[in-house]
Amino acid sequence: MIRCLVVDDEEPARELIKLHLSGLEDFEVIASLNNALDAFVFMQKNQVDLLFLDIQMPKVSGLELLKSLKLSPQIILTTAYREYAADAFEMEVFDYLVKPITQERFMKTIARFMHSWGSQAKAMETTESMIDAYMFFKVGREQVKILLKEILYIEGLADYVKVHTNDKSYIASEKLGYLEEKLPVNLFVRIHKSFIVALDKVTSFNADQVMLTNKSLPLGRLFKAGFLKAIQANAGR
Repeated sequence: MIRCLVVDDEEPARELIKLHLSGLEDFEVIASLNNALDAFVFMQKNQVDLLFLDIQMPKVSGLELLKSLKLSPQIILTTAYREYAADAFEMEVFDYLVKPITQERFMKTIARFMHSWGSQAKAMETTESMIDAYMFFKVGREQVKILLKEILYIEGLADYVKVHTNDKSYIASEKLGYLEEKLPVNLFVRIHKSFIVALDKVTSFNADQVMLTNKSLPLGRLFKAGFLKAIQANAGR
């Protein structure tokens, strides 16, 4: 079931979204709220898969709400104003619906969302099947088997890498770029020219750093968008 949150200061607009969703068996509206502050509090305590969000609201706008969320669900903006589209898509929203929203336009968006949601579900299945997956790394004269689930992060050292695991670290004769291509993209992401991290080992992050349990790593400007996209895709798995 896809858990939906509808946020709009106008009740007729909220009711229209709920009406459009009412005939879809895979969607559940778990809350309908009239302001962004209540939505922020609600999302700290509840899992939301899909957020229908108005932009122009009193006190706190929809875009301000998005900027305040560290991790956000898929977002469909619903607004009477076309001029915010560029800003919205820079924030990687799923779609931008201009009011009045027709059933036809709404269903086109839902069809695209379901396709995307199905792709994410397949990625989750792949993640579960990777629990015992491993790679061999050339360490000295040996090929050392390392389980992927044990890797915390990988550090690039020119023509070598340092693979950091829960128990120890290994210096391996590999290049970071090669490993970036070979490691599963739903499990690992490159965050800097010198670092790849395991997504499930990330405990927090900010504009400049990614934190693991006992380690802080730099978040490179050129890698930030890819990291945020990977984190969002990985949320809730």
